[in-house]
Amino acid sequence: MMDYKPAPDLLKNRIVLVTGAGDGIGRASARTFAQYGATVILLGRTTRKLEAVYDEIEQAGYPQPAIYPMNLEGASPKDYTDLVATLNNEFGQLDGILHNAGLLGALAPIEHYDINLWYNVIQVNINAPFLLTRACLGLLRKSSDASIIFTSSSVGRKGRAYWGAYAVSKFATEGLMQILADELVENTAIRVNSINPGATRTGMRAAAFPAEDPNTLKTPEEIMLTYLYLMGADSRGITGQALNAQ
Repeated sequence: MMDYKPAPDLLKNRIVLVTGAGDGIGRASARTFAQYGATVILLGRTTRKLEAVYDEIEQAGYPQPAIYPMNLEGASPKDYTDLVATLNNEFGQLDGILHNAGLLGALAPIEHYDINLWYNVIQVNINAPFLLTRACLGLLRKSSDASIIFTSSSVGRKGRAYWGAYAVSKFATEGLMQILADELVENTAIRVNSINPGATRTGMRAAAFPAEDPNTLKTPEEIMLTYLYLMGADSRGITGQALNAQ
């Protein structure tokens, strides 16, 4: 994948929704997708952060993005229905979703894991992507080449002690990806895959590994090739795959 060279207009005229777009990998993805021609819908819970990303994209001369503040932790099914109605009115279709928003929770043994925190992590990391994808499938079907990307983790592919709700949610993410890919492989132009970003210089990584030197890690901007590949037409026919960004 490191040899992949995306065309400058890879995502031209595409409408792409990015969750958790206010910082980290979400911010880098939104900026990168816009750089390659996409109109990006910035979804996140902190309006101030979304506005900063909006300004960065606009000042760079990329296609004008849109902002949709939404707290996935407390969002109801109606909130997703309202989102889709807005997207349909504004854009008429959707060409891609990057499910990037996530909560780390706590690194703790299952025996002592806080129950409310468990519920919150599962809600943001797996229930929200399920609800969002389910609501958006009609819009994605209007696209001639749509891509859904789920964010996974190494601890969602092999369990590891103390990773609790985060790891469980990522195992569920892989399962949801595989089921959707199998359901949509025929009679739709929608492909569904997952990306494990790997060790990346983000706030979540710092919270999980506070003693680690962040300067030894790749920045979010340095792992974008896999995201571009899966979001663009070069990955047509690739579905149900669990990829690594590093």
